[in-house]
Amino acid sequence: MKKVYDTAEAALDGLLHDGMFIAAGGFGLCGIPELLLNAIKENGAKDLTFASNNAGVDDFGIGILLQTRQVKKMISSYVGENAEFMRQYLSGELELEFNPQGTLAERMRAGGCGIPGFYTKTGVGTLIAEGKEHKDFDGETYILEKGIFADLSIVKAWKADETGNMIFRKTARNFNPPAAMCGRVCVAEVEEIVPVGSLDPDNIHLPGIYVHRLIQGEHEKRIEQRTTRAA
Repeated sequence: MKKVYDTAEAALDGLLHDGMFIAAGGFGLCGIPELLLNAIKENGAKDLTFASNNAGVDDFGIGILLQTRQVKKMISSYVGENAEFMRQYLSGELELEFNPQGTLAERMRAGGCGIPGFYTKTGVGTLIAEGKEHKDFDGETYILEKGIFADLSIVKAWKADETGNMIFRKTARNFNPPAAMCGRVCVAEVEEIVPVGSLDPDNIHLPGIYVHRLIQGEHEKRIEQRTTRAA
């Protein structure tokens, strides 16, 4: 089965449609599948729901799809650093489902493992718990969170072999592996594709069984906040 494609557009061919649910990797500006997001923008698919820790910034990451009004709903943990994200949410143009970061990561991981739901103490007694099932275990109250099952996963890795075994660097490992797991189809972009057998099996962060298509491309290395002081 061929997994390596020449371009992001080719890798997403036949997968995109209006109203679909996409899980996207990335943490801040680290590990964002920028090439695939740009291809989604060019495709024009709209009314999209994204599960992603955040939406990048105004002109990078999912932020470029907010600018073109292609996103209907975000399932996220953090809305800072993106003025358009905040503006659309506060004006009622964008639906937003807040999730604590650990809960969002576990919802993705659960979906990838075929687990429909799990109980957690995180959010008990807050707005997060409203409308969710509550259950007591050993005298402690927990709320039921549902696993995320997306139509498509898009992620970014540092290295991969031709079968899709992947290694992520540092913070990019936070949300990319669980995001990759929870999609019916996973498309990945990587900085480098290496021959099969050249990656140490003990260092693989995501097995290739989760990855259906991948591309290699040039990526922009952005810094979300740069703080300096006068000399």
